[in-house]
Amino acid sequence: MQSLRGIHYGWIIVLSGILTIIGVLGLGRFSLGMLLPSMGNDLQLGYSHMGFIGTGNFVGYLLAVIISSRMVKHFGYRAVISGGIFLVGASMIVVGSANGFWLALTAFFFTGIGSGLANVPVMVLIAHWFGSSMRGRATGLVVSGSGLGIMLTGMLVPTINSWAANGQGWRINWMILGSLVLIIGVVCALIIRNHPQDLGLQIVDKTRKKKDEKLSDLLCKKPIISGKRVFLHLGSIYFFFGFTYVIYVTFVITTLINDYSFTEAVAGRFWFWFGLMGIFSGPVFGSLSDRLGRGRTLALVYTLQAASHLLLALNPIPGSIYLSIALFALCAWSVPSIVAAAISDYLGPLKAASGFAAVTLLFGIGQITGPALAGILAESSGSFAQAYLLASLLTGTAAVLSLFLPKAGE
Repeated sequence: MQSLRGIHYGWIIVLSGILTIIGVLGLGRFSLGMLLPSMGNDLQLGYSHMGFIGTGNFVGYLLAVIISSRMVKHFGYRAVISGGIFLVGASMIVVGSANGFWLALTAFFFTGIGSGLANVPVMVLIAHWFGSSMRGRATGLVVSGSGLGIMLTGMLVPTINSWAANGQGWRINWMILGSLVLIIGVVCALIIRNHPQDLGLQIVDKTRKKKDEKLSDLLCKKPIISGKRVFLHLGSIYFFFGFTYVIYVTFVITTLINDYSFTEAVAGRFWFWFGLMGIFSGPVFGSLSDRLGRGRTLALVYTLQAASHLLLALNPIPGSIYLSIALFALCAWSVPSIVAAAISDYLGPLKAASGFAAVTLLFGIGQITGPALAGILAESSGSFAQAYLLASLLTGTAAVLSLFLPKAGE
């Protein structure tokens, strides 16, 4: 179990992380964006109802974030992550059986709880297996699972919807996707290990490991007031990501179909390419942050996202929609991996779980407010243009804040 033909088991942990993100985010969360148009039509949901279903998911996610570090201390990463995946899969199947707004909202609330219980610990688990010189790359690979899951939904959902009768394809899709997530939960329960020491291994790192470990120890002893300022700064940046990205991924397919008259099949192909391009966002920008620095890389990512939101809102030139989706997909999942790596830089692996949970609280608040407000704005105006304009303003603000994020040890 220690290696597979010379491959360090840390990379098996990365594989388990990719599978986890495919299940709880790529299929469990982001499939909502692809399924909302047909689901909304069948259940007669307005834009505000759609927004509140997304918000319910993120309320559950936020509650899970609050308790995740404590649960990891009591039960370990393996049990908490796999348990979260199982909850996501089971609740997705319930969403597929919903006959109205309230059951869909309640079931997706539990999907959010499962997502939080799996996603936050799996990002922190990487810090136990990888040193700081490799964390950005490793966490970047993990978050690529979102893109893989989105690719699957982009292919599967339109196909099932066109085959199913009476507009019930969305139900079959939820149940198929939920079953896939349950299978992922079984696999992850079998291969996840809590610490490299459990297998008699050292962490994966480059030659500067000892220097980085000393730096982490020093950072852990910094005055708490300095730490509070840093984490409020980083948490604010992460809040803006939570608020804005969820508006895009939840409503972009609805926008393409309702505002720009795309067919579901064509929108599904966009979703597929969005997922394919997004696979590379985490590894590319995570590795870049190892070289360029966390703050500068975050500023670049947020600048691209601000442009993406603006293009989708205004559609100023031919091809704006294509460019918007390409820009957003290029950097879509890089922010969580960079933030997770930054937390580990500041605190070291032993305290990373509580630190990441703390900034993720602000991220979760952003996720709760973003879709609800976007739905209300769309309900009143008839389109999501105002919501995308607001998202562009906030991501631009986050880009500026990122430039002033201190380096570890400052």
